[in-house]
Amino acid sequence: MPVSTPDEVPELVSRALHQSLVTGWLQTTRNETGRLLATLAAGRRGTVAEAGTGSGAGVAWLRSGAWADTHVVCVERDAERATRARETLEGSDIEVLDGGCDTLRSRAPFSLLYMNRRTAEHVDRDLVWELVEASGIVVVDDFEPSSEWPPREFCGAVDTLRQSWLTDERFASTEVAVAPDLAVVLAVRR
Repeated sequence: MPVSTPDEVPELVSRALHQSLVTGWLQTTRNETGRLLATLAAGRRGTVAEAGTGSGAGVAWLRSGAWADTHVVCVERDAERATRARETLEGSDIEVLDGGCDTLRSRAPFSLLYMNRRTAEHVDRDLVWELVEASGIVVVDDFEPSSEWPPREFCGAVDTLRQSWLTDERFASTEVAVAPDLAVVLAVRR
């Protein structure tokens, strides 16, 4: 499945990706997902967020697509990474919080909430549902595309996390491949 996107990335994203390389944080948001995040953020108002910001690339993509009056916030559990992200994102009108996903309660509700698979594995779905407004979008990243049901991981095992997101009746959800080797789950709160 070829994917056609320009090579250029916004300057803020470039800074975050550079920080990721410098610190050896290789688990960063890929550009294919980033472009989707920017596109979705462009259609949202209110507050958008990332849970588990790492180097800040994901939230930088959100900021690059969001309206100027959209509040953009992220949270990072690791205090050192949160500090580095805050420094990298300085001057970008992004609020960086220290803590876990429950820290986001004070900034909710969100019209868009992004997290990677690792974060989603450790967050109670009830909390996610609380954090997102009605018709709000949740994006969960870092899945391998699967063409069968139930969805499978590369090793052949059933991907129970993805399966649970796709069958949670509180959300209208689908899997979207953003690259030949990368898919996201898009879930809209009912």
